[in-house]
This record gives sequence, structure tokens and C-alpha cells, in this order.
Amino acid sequence: MRFSGRVRSIPSAARIASGLISSPPMTARIEDLAAFASRLADASGEVIRPWFRVTLDVTDKGTGRAGFDPVTEADRQGEQELRRLIKATYPRHGVLGEEHGHEAGEDPFTWVLDPIDGTRAFICGMPQWGTLIALNDGKRPVLGLLDQPVTKERWIGYSGRAEFSSGGERKRISTRACADLASAVVTTTHPSAYFTLEEQRAFQELAGAAKMTRYGGDCYAYGLLAMGFIDLVVESSLKPWDVQALIPIIEGAGGLFTSWDGGDAQNGGRVIAAGDARVHAEALEVLRKVA
Repeated sequence: MRFSGRVRSIPSAARIASGLISSPPMTARIEDLAAFASRLADASGEVIRPWFRVTLDVTDKGTGRAGFDPVTEADRQGEQELRRLIKATYPRHGVLGEEHGHEAGEDPFTWVLDPIDGTRAFICGMPQWGTLIALNDGKRPVLGLLDQPVTKERWIGYSGRAEFSSGGERKRISTRACADLASAVVTTTHPSAYFTLEEQRAFQELAGAAKMTRYGGDCYAYGLLAMGFIDLVVESSLKPWDVQALIPIIEGAGGLFTSWDGGDAQNGGRVIAAGDARVHAEALEVLRKVA
């Protein structure tokens, strides 16, 4: 889910390079951290699932141009469970979450959490939402997990690879080849709600050149891109917790995840994910007009 409030940024590569903070040694093997991320997803799923497709009290915390911005007890309790396990297992790590803010750690590692990305879909009983869990090492997200706890689907990316698990099976995944916009399937969560008028015009130019456009999906669309079913996801007004888990998944599957000007997207804003460098380059030529 998105909202317009400002959050304290994760330490950037530029700050590390300047000597303001030190690049940390990996205090645990990445495989161990990946296993812990899956444990987090299992635990949060147990909390969130009972709230799906039942009558909920919904609070509107919207203040930005997107208007209605729902949050539920499922969002809050899901993040509380994630934070509890992180502090019990890695007490020196920081946590940044959509619902409960930023808690700095003693180590540069920060877990970046969105318990329900796609709360609008969640409250409508639609399954196109997920739990996002990322680990940022002080420079960039090095581990990302997307979990759909109702359909029991999970994507995870780290160490230059991405995997998908469902029904007890786990397999390596990759994006598909897409030479140009004319061959591309393009998606965004909403064609106008998160875009300024200028951004809407750029997106519609992009969509008009594509083979097909679909709307909706939130984080779920990025999982489908990593599996080779979608070629481009283009969005704006995102926050760090909306994107950091998705970056290692997309990149591990062979795709690209950047800002609209081709730069670092880990702090959100205007982002584009692409499965093929060729269609990414063509899309950037359109999006850079407002970047």
C-alpha cells in the first residue's frame, strides 16, 4: 500500500562512500537470512490470513493525491509479528515498516517491511496483494521476498537468482525476452490514481505503443514479471517498503528495476521494472520526458 508521508531514508550508497557510515560485513550467511525471511513470511501469513474475506474495520490514512488509503488490523498485526521475530533473532538490525515506522539498529542492516502491499485489493477480497520483506545492507536491498499467504505462492531473490515456490515445489525463475514496446505487456496498479497529469500522459504514451496493457496487481504484478508473464511494470508515488523486496527478485530473474531516469529505485518514487534491457531502454525514452 502507498501513502504520501515522508519516512527516514535507508542509508544510501553515497553516504557509505563518503565515510558517514561503514559498509558492514555480512554477519550471517545470506542463505541463513533467506531462510529467516521465509520464516518471517510464514509467521505473518498466519496472522494475516484469518482477516482475508471477512468484515473489517478500515481506517483511511490518505493525505496525498491517491485519496483513500486504507489500513486494517491485518496490516498492523502482521507487521507487529514481523518486528517481534526480527528483534528476537537479529536484535542489532534496524526495521523500517509502513505501519510502525523506522527503528534504527546498531548494525547497518535494516529489514524493510510492508505486511500487506495492496490493501485495497485485500479489503475487496481480491488476491492480488502480498507481504513484502527486504533486507537492506546499508547500501541496497540484498534480499527480497514476496509472499501471497492465501494462495501459498512465494517469490524470493538474493545472490543474483530468483525462485518461486508453490504447492511444495520450488523452482528458479527468469524474465522473458521482449525486444520492444510493440511486443510488450505493460501494467500498472492504477492508470491515474498514483500519477500526476504529466506522469499520466507519459504512461498513456507508453501504453499506447505496447501490445497490451493491464491494470491492478500491486506487488503481485512484479512477481509475474519475474516469471516471464509481464514485460513492464510502471508506477509512481511509491515508498521504500513498496519496492525494496521486489528489486532482488526482479534482478535475480534477469530483469531491471530502476527509476524513470534509469537511476537507483530503492527509495521508491517513479519506478519501472522490465524483463528485458531492450524494452527497458525504449520505455525510458518515453518516461524521461517527465523524469
